[in-house]
Amino acid sequence: MEPVRHLGLVGLGRMGAGMRERLRRADLTVTGYDRDPDVSDVASLADLVAALPEGGRAVWVMVPAGAITQGVVDELAELLSPATS
Repeated sequence: MEPVRHLGLVGLGRMGAGMRERLRRADLTVTGYDRDPDVSDVASLADLVAALPEGGRAVWVMVPAGAITQGVVDELAELLSPATS
């Protein structure tokens, strides 16, 4: 299995935005999504998944615990399911 070279990152608040920049400085491609369009690289989770390479998709979720996390995980599970990849 090849190492991840392109990562999807959900949640670009203080911690997520900092992580995106550190990963980019380490020569990884990072596509970030946040509900705030001023900091997001893409407009939706669907766009985030579409930006990731086929086969080895990896998404890091950095959102507050609780219902918001479950909602993001549920949506990503649908978008990343084998039927849609």
